[in-house]
Amino acid sequence: MKMVETHSTNLSWEILILIAHYLDPKTLAIASCVSKSWLHSMSSDLLWKPILTTHFPSLSSLPSNVSYCRLFALGHGAAMRRRQTPSKPTLSLGDLIFAVSITSNRDSKTIGGSSWSVDTLQEDPPGVFRFCVGFDCDSVAVKNEDFEEVVKVTWNVVVKGWRGVFTLMDCVGKMGFVAGGEEWFSQELPAPGCCSKVVASSVVADMRVGMCSCNESDDGGGKVRVGKISVGILNVDDWRYVGIEDGLRYLQHFLLT
Repeated sequence: MKMVETHSTNLSWEILILIAHYLDPKTLAIASCVSKSWLHSMSSDLLWKPILTTHFPSLSSLPSNVSYCRLFALGHGAAMRRRQTPSKPTLSLGDLIFAVSITSNRDSKTIGGSSWSVDTLQEDPPGVFRFCVGFDCDSVAVKNEDFEEVVKVTWNVVVKGWRGVFTLMDCVGKMGFVAGGEEWFSQELPAPGCCSKVVASSVVADMRVGMCSCNESDDGGGKVRVGKISVGILNVDDWRYVGIEDGLRYLQHFLLT
């Protein structure tokens, strides 16, 4: 008996379309690779328009000559990139130096400031991009009766070897000189890859300055000085400090260009 060969690819396009209505987008994409006739049938706008409307309704309303199948592929690709796990940052805490200065806006006198290797600073709390450093006696003592003064606050981050510098904060504000007091400074940061103020980044540079009394033994009665500084990057969407990796990922946009 003579055997008759049959080929699934010879199915009429009507039958293919009928079957295709029961397939999900992934299976449709795979089936379109079988042959040219299957590609033509599985790419029909009749099939893909309801799929696109369900998954990406905003794209389905676009006045475009592009096929609905292609629009779905574009929407799916964008959704996958959005859900993609960010790559590990190239920078590490050991690469960075923080340089902070607080100066009087009246006479440019330095009130407090120094530079520190970031990997030697205390994470506060652990795991987030917020660091605390205490001052011993290297900050300038200020008379307590000077109660409040306008100061300029600057915070730069430097890549070791001077491979890059980025200014996280450069602002002017009032600071009270009261033992045990604390002042908070913040400044909105630019969006990565864009220095325009029109585009909000949703993150701010944050600095808190704590004052303490000078030791009586040092003849510091009636004077106060900067006792500690904490700096970090704060997400204003949920008012939480960003994680270490997110902070490093943000900084490398500006430091490693």
